[in-house]
Amino acid sequence: MKPIVIASANGHQFRNGGPDTCVERAFRLMTEGADVLDAIVEGVTIVELDPGETSVGLGSLPNADGVLELDACCMHGSRRRAGGVAALQGVATAAAVARRVLLDTPHHLLAGDGALQFARRCGFETRDLMTPNSRAIWHEWKRRLDARLGDRVADAPSEERMRMGYAVSLEMSLERLIDANHLWGTISCSAVGPRGDICGVTTTSGLAFKLPGRIGDSPILGAGLYARHDVGAAGSTGRGESNLYSLSSFAVVHAMRRGMSPKDACMAALREIRDATVDPELLNTKGRPAFNVKLYALNAAGECAGAALYGGDAVQYAVCTENGGELRTCEALIDEGHEFVD
Repeated sequence: MKPIVIASANGHQFRNGGPDTCVERAFRLMTEGADVLDAIVEGVTIVELDPGETSVGLGSLPNADGVLELDACCMHGSRRRAGGVAALQGVATAAAVARRVLLDTPHHLLAGDGALQFARRCGFETRDLMTPNSRAIWHEWKRRLDARLGDRVADAPSEERMRMGYAVSLEMSLERLIDANHLWGTISCSAVGPRGDICGVTTTSGLAFKLPGRIGDSPILGAGLYARHDVGAAGSTGRGESNLYSLSSFAVVHAMRRGMSPKDACMAALREIRDATVDPELLNTKGRPAFNVKLYALNAAGECAGAALYGGDAVQYAVCTENGGELRTCEALIDEGHEFVD
């Protein structure tokens, strides 16, 4: 078995001042004998602790109230175990906490204050996760939203606030004040180890400026992540609600179990998302989804693929093999290079 690690593009873009990216660290550790899940959690920790990555862990973009709430999930194929945390505050390394849920409890998911207290009992330190940069971005977003709401700031309905808030987020992304890839955030990382063990992990700060308490797809088994020991693994980034509705990661693994290649399985799941998007507020002027979703999959044979609703040269995923780490271009379901906000 030739080992392989795949991840979203930020898995080979951030080093937090060290020598390795996420995929490089994970590949090195598991080929040196570390458990595959331990290796990929160590890998994503690099990204979680890098304040330059505003969609994961330290310095990522908060909810609408300016509070960071993190979600994460991990799965160990051969152990048939999973662990996750949701709405976790104060601990940047949410993936490592999710791993402790997998190892130390009979549960799959802890949320809110319960997840925080569990993390503290496990020895994780808590801190303010906001940085001057993330706080400044949130203040600018809130200033623009309040200006749009005017004298209705205090009593505007939640639905209207969310709709206007998302419009402000898109506006700021078009102005390059926010990386468009960071509106939904997330790093997903999966691997096949030297002995064939298959594991996956996903960690995120979720949708930027989300409704407080909102949980996305990342900590939910089958939505943001799924791994099966004899088949493969899949993870996702992008609009979490679409992955939740379609259980995209489970759908990809199930399709691979039926014999599909990772690429074909990802494309089939993306077509399901496209066809299920009928809400006018989620469609662009061409009647297509006004958001992006990216899927990353590998099978037990070590074949892998990355695919997205909307592609282009900048829409990439990360891979590391014995030949080292690299970024590859995602396959696109809809017009390669097409901007989903058009």
